[in-house]
Amino acid sequence: MKKTTLALAALLAIGTAQAADAVKIGFVTTMTTGAAVIGKDMENAVNLAMEHLGGKAGNTPLEVIFADDGFKPEVGKQSTDRLVKQDKVDFVAGYIWSHVLLASRKSVLDEGKFLISANAGPSPMAGKLCHENFFSTSWQNDQTPMALGEVLNKKGVKSVYIMAPNYAAGKDMVAGVERTFKGKVMGKDLTKWGADAQLDFSAELAKARESGAEALFVFYPGAAAGAFAKQYDQAGLSSKLPLYSVFTIDAISLPKLQAAKFEGVLGSRTTQEWDPSLDNAANKKFVNDFKTKFGHYPSYYGAQSYDAIMLIASAVKATGGNMKDQAAVRAALKAANYESVRGKYTYGNNHFPIQNFYLREVVKDAQGVWTTKVVDTVYTNHQDPYAAECALK
Repeated sequence: MKKTTLALAALLAIGTAQAADAVKIGFVTTMTTGAAVIGKDMENAVNLAMEHLGGKAGNTPLEVIFADDGFKPEVGKQSTDRLVKQDKVDFVAGYIWSHVLLASRKSVLDEGKFLISANAGPSPMAGKLCHENFFSTSWQNDQTPMALGEVLNKKGVKSVYIMAPNYAAGKDMVAGVERTFKGKVMGKDLTKWGADAQLDFSAELAKARESGAEALFVFYPGAAAGAFAKQYDQAGLSSKLPLYSVFTIDAISLPKLQAAKFEGVLGSRTTQEWDPSLDNAANKKFVNDFKTKFGHYPSYYGAQSYDAIMLIASAVKATGGNMKDQAAVRAALKAANYESVRGKYTYGNNHFPIQNFYLREVVKDAQGVWTTKVVDTVYTNHQDPYAAECALK
């Protein structure tokens, strides 16, 4: 566990009498294992949000306590339990992985706390397991690949080969692209996931090459993204099997891919609800300050984490920090009355965002740095398909 120094400084500045009234935010992410590169991006974005807020929401001080999930559901649940029961946090946010969030949800919600996902969007939590105190600042897992399926249709692609890791989010990603893609799936591989995830994809790529598919769809977040992209490039598949991905080729993987000169990923297409090129004031400030402070582009993991803190701050400010009035806090969260880096969005009945999804292309910026830019809007104000299963109104 570690606390943001900005929050502590703010507490000291206002005196010990008021410090006791600080609203506490527990933030669970991956801070060890190879997936820590994602966790670090999220941590940096949270700290930047705290800096932009001056450590306060209105007149109420905020305190953030980070906790490691170790890339394991049982560790994530233990960390969540400590945040709720020992640190007495008011909100628990973060969560990269769907299986970690699913294992941790009851630890937060059964204690009457607010749970804010900054990434994971498992389908059960959008549907039958929806909860009045759960909100997302990302998306439901199926939505991003659903958008990519529409892109494939629009480009006239008639067949794809699918690769993804075998866990909750991987299955949702596959379900999402299959929900909208009208062509034929020529083959599908769900590979081993977790702390000992499969990182050798040579057999699967050989099968994809021989399948006769026109395109390759993949979902490989974190360290697996670099391993996959390297092998895809070395196999010389960019001209034979164009790559379409979600949560794979991004600001986390691109610096290493550029350093290794794996140019096969340039021009590849991916879908997402956020991009560093989005033209709004909040996003420009976030991207520019993040690049200045940390020396590279933020990822969507960072953007969604930044928004999670800003969403919480908006609710704390609206209620004057009165966490006892849960109905008021809940209403303020649902109002989403803050400047999101993705632009304005609303919440559906299941508390997942109703928002735009974009087609993004991997390009070189004016300085030759590999990044992404928006080239089309795929969905406008899109709601996830599981909202109808949620009993909330």
